[in-house]
Amino acid sequence: MHKKILTLLLTVMPFLTLAQEKGLDQQIDKIFGNATGWFVDIIFYQIPFTENIKIFWVLFPLILGATYFTIYFKFINFRGFFTSVNIVRGKYDDIDHHESLFEKGISTPGEDIKGTIAIENHEGEVSHFQALTAALSATVGLGNIAGVAIAISIGGAGATLWMIVAGLLGMASKFVECTLGVKYRDISKDGTVYGGPMYYLTKGLKSKGLGGLGKVLAVLFAIFVIGGSFGGGNMFQVNQAFQLVESITGGDNSFLHERGWLFGLVMAILVGIVIIGGIKKIAKVTDKIVPFMVVIYVGASLFVLIAKYDMIGDAFLQIWNGAFSPEGVVGGAVGVLVQGFRRAAFSNEAGIGSASIAHSAVKTQFAASEGMVALLEPFIDTVVVCTMTALVLIITGNVAAENASLNDAQAILLTSGAFESVISWFPYVLTVAVVMFAFSTMISWSYYGFQGWAFLFGRSKKMEYAYKLLFLIFIVIGAAASLGSVIGFSDAMIFAMMVPNMIGLILLAPKVKEELNKYLTAIKVKKS
Repeated sequence: MHKKILTLLLTVMPFLTLAQEKGLDQQIDKIFGNATGWFVDIIFYQIPFTENIKIFWVLFPLILGATYFTIYFKFINFRGFFTSVNIVRGKYDDIDHHESLFEKGISTPGEDIKGTIAIENHEGEVSHFQALTAALSATVGLGNIAGVAIAISIGGAGATLWMIVAGLLGMASKFVECTLGVKYRDISKDGTVYGGPMYYLTKGLKSKGLGGLGKVLAVLFAIFVIGGSFGGGNMFQVNQAFQLVESITGGDNSFLHERGWLFGLVMAILVGIVIIGGIKKIAKVTDKIVPFMVVIYVGASLFVLIAKYDMIGDAFLQIWNGAFSPEGVVGGAVGVLVQGFRRAAFSNEAGIGSASIAHSAVKTQFAASEGMVALLEPFIDTVVVCTMTALVLIITGNVAAENASLNDAQAILLTSGAFESVISWFPYVLTVAVVMFAFSTMISWSYYGFQGWAFLFGRSKKMEYAYKLLFLIFIVIGAAASLGSVIGFSDAMIFAMMVPNMIGLILLAPKVKEELNKYLTAIKVKKS
């Protein structure tokens, strides 16, 4: 199978080279943009708020939903934080098999409902930590580097505070969707887990007498997640990584100039080696890559902050004052708030539903245990990593309004320049980090897309390899072509996932509360 994939990838190379030379990719992009522009316009429609400010409508359900869950679950994102850390550390792993819990009827070994919490001897595929890193690998990436630079450049330092607020609220959304992901997952006889919004929308809403609505929402989500996996989770990632590698190796004089297909081929082979093995192989890679990436990036950020320690106080003052300032580049405090919320939502994907697919594969009989683990994601992704990037940009002075028209590639270079002003060799480190970010994002999104594919087309090996082969081909295309409209369309599909998912989260919130109470009771019993 590996040889067949490599042969097919090599076969498409001449066509990609011809497309680059003739500008065929740009012609295709224009035609595709004309055909799908209406969908992108709907998803990214901006509601006029003031004369100078327009707000993406998708932000409203994301932020309002996160606020609702924060209140409904009595600030679980704050009061459950240290419990979540302890779960990741493995402190409560033995609860699944604690005899006193069986006696009290909290856990029922051998009598699990098939396709829900667990099947006896097949409780999942990965650990809490591996599930966390697999999901983080899909969110910690270019959004933390380019997205923050764009937010700071447009909204000023004050956008940082609203990114943090959005990240803290998003922790509650992640808790809800990932608890549901485990509760309503399917586990096949061989132990392979199938989970995510497709399953909790169908099973969960059916249990509430809304089976028809659940099926429609699940199919829509599956379609959207497949499209998003090919574009935003694949082509965009490899395209941005290639641009930075090309830039750092000489730009127009680089060996890779106009050879994006070669970079894409190498990435496709590496990704293919990992994703053929499924979530277990993906998790084994991400539980090593993600901590390494975060440590390198946060470590470099701390180095800059220590070197410029005398400016940290002023940076926080700029953040605070800028967040509430009536004056600003984009229309004052509301505009700054919008930029912060927007970039946080783009970065941590809380409420989108994607992360619940990875978390569904965890080894546990308590659904809420994984929801608790998942709430750490927006904290790490947005509150820690994004804030580090913002502080570096503010301290080094890279928040000028003239950068307001930055695209993602330019924003990465802006962040790189900010680090370079203190660490001369950091652009090379950042290039490696970006490639690793892109790689880890692609392998996780391949799993998300495959889960949607399997839901629609079946779980046969033929269907599995068909999807994975398509995914690898799109990696090469993404690196070689300039398909802006295709990527824009698939980004829209990622945010379209929010619509069916958020409906399900609101309707199924009481089920999550039941699971939370059950798990917290189990912890108390264990302690006693």
